[in-house]
Amino acid sequence: MTNDQIYLFSLFGFVFALLIWGKIRYDLVAFGALVIAVIGGFVSPDEAFSGFGHPAVVIIALVLIVSRGLLNAGAVEMISGIVLSVNRPLPLHIGIMSVIGAALSAVINNVAALALLMSLDIEAADKAKRAATLSLMPLSFATILGGMITLIGTPPNIVIAQYRERALGESFGIFDFAPVGLCVAVIGILFVATIGWRLIPNRERPGNIHGDDDTGLYVAEAEVSEESTSSGLKVKELQPLAEQHDISVLGLIRRGKRLPGFARSEEIRTGDHIVLEGDPKSIEAFLGAAQLDFIGKDKHESGLSSGSLKLSEAIVPDGARVAGRTSDGLRLLTRHGITLLGVSRQGKRFRDRVRRLTIQPGDVLLLLGPKERLSEVSSWLGVLPLAGGDHVVIQRNKAVLAIGLFIGAIALSVAGLVYLPIALAGCVIAFAALNIVSGREVYESVEWKIIVLLASLIPLGIALENSGGTRLIAELIVSQTQGWPPWAILMVLIMVTMTLSDFLNNVATALIAAPIGLDVAAAIGVDPDPFLMGVAVAASCAFLTPIGHKNNTIIMGPGGYRFSDYWRMGLPLEILVVLISVPAILFFWPL
Repeated sequence: MTNDQIYLFSLFGFVFALLIWGKIRYDLVAFGALVIAVIGGFVSPDEAFSGFGHPAVVIIALVLIVSRGLLNAGAVEMISGIVLSVNRPLPLHIGIMSVIGAALSAVINNVAALALLMSLDIEAADKAKRAATLSLMPLSFATILGGMITLIGTPPNIVIAQYRERALGESFGIFDFAPVGLCVAVIGILFVATIGWRLIPNRERPGNIHGDDDTGLYVAEAEVSEESTSSGLKVKELQPLAEQHDISVLGLIRRGKRLPGFARSEEIRTGDHIVLEGDPKSIEAFLGAAQLDFIGKDKHESGLSSGSLKLSEAIVPDGARVAGRTSDGLRLLTRHGITLLGVSRQGKRFRDRVRRLTIQPGDVLLLLGPKERLSEVSSWLGVLPLAGGDHVVIQRNKAVLAIGLFIGAIALSVAGLVYLPIALAGCVIAFAALNIVSGREVYESVEWKIIVLLASLIPLGIALENSGGTRLIAELIVSQTQGWPPWAILMVLIMVTMTLSDFLNNVATALIAAPIGLDVAAAIGVDPDPFLMGVAVAASCAFLTPIGHKNNTIIMGPGGYRFSDYWRMGLPLEILVVLISVPAILFFWPL
């Protein structure tokens, strides 16, 4: 072993130890290691920051932005109607959620897919009066499995594809991962839906998302437009849809006057205002499902900032400018372009119009408007925004357009007409031009810690490869499996990579294991593609711990999981993945 190899192995060992320890941010660990390598002379200053322009880094950033756009446009919400059912048996619920999660993860980033479906799954658990613990982990695992189906579904696939292009001159295509990924995903989903969920401890998560009281519910108003499907219905006919979205319909306002009682038998007309009560997310979703408009929609849609509206919750302290005044009195909509959509007053209901209600200290306001203006107006009103109180307003009328743009970008890349990063960049530009994502969201969508981690580890991985370090590891694997058939050596590589991925970031694992897989294939004289595909599968399949994949980390708190809960379903699933992936790889990618 040369001095260069000793230095780099020691550096990587130190990095791995810090990543497993987890007390220091992983992006700082990786960036610090890069700086040390440059100082030591193992990475040249000219190449130190080359990783930030690497195609893998660019693709991951663009996929995250596209994912945000598809969520903003309601493209994902279009299929969520079949997900929630209180009466559905748990195994069937898990199976349906897993299939949808896997399908979404194949076309958008798997973290974004989980972020959307997790709230739906928790809502379904609340309605069915069961613990979300039993369904959140299967959903997380399903989104991880689904990400393996396409190049853009998960970062390890992107890393492997770009490494193949650098090493062999040609990248894997978008759907080259599909045959093996589909086999593993289908069998994996069958396992988690039928057997796997039964291995999870049935433990209530701490607290409830909605709680048992109604102190966090807002009284709000929605307007009936000419295009609304609610026009012509009776108020009571909205009840099933309202129950589905956890909304209470409190009454009807016509020509500025609230009709007596709940007006349940009254026919809804164009121009009427419907009085609702619910939490912000439920109100927004109900408005979309019932095709109702928020007050002042035309005002909001008239400006350049119309594409990126937010709902923001803010509490009114003593001495606030808005205290003792009304929304109309402050001309909040006409002068400032902000709508007071709802008011929460410690669970109390009121009959005054929302915009004519005298605001009191202690009220919580639900404000609607462009995000940049919301911050400014909130400060002017003297209200205090609540942490985590921002909610996206979905632009459902742009769902089909967003899907079409995304499919078009993928089609151009698959046809070989446009380089994938350029096609995705074009999709992002179109989303921004159409206000599907705002300029701020373009930057907010990117997981910068992952970008810095990947960009820092790429030069380090190249340095280790150039020093012969990865070849040394490959020779060790080959020497320990002397006389074994190639399929057995492939299985060993997959198990080693999978074990690393359980304790390290999957991107880091892919970067280190890819050149090892290539060197192992060269050492035994077989085609390298099966070994690269094996690394891609193994790097993605981190099911034993909550730290191996971000999705597993995300569900830990909401699911009330402990560190030791993951291996119960994760270990048999990883064994199953190995048993399925090896023959599938050898069938679709012969040695």
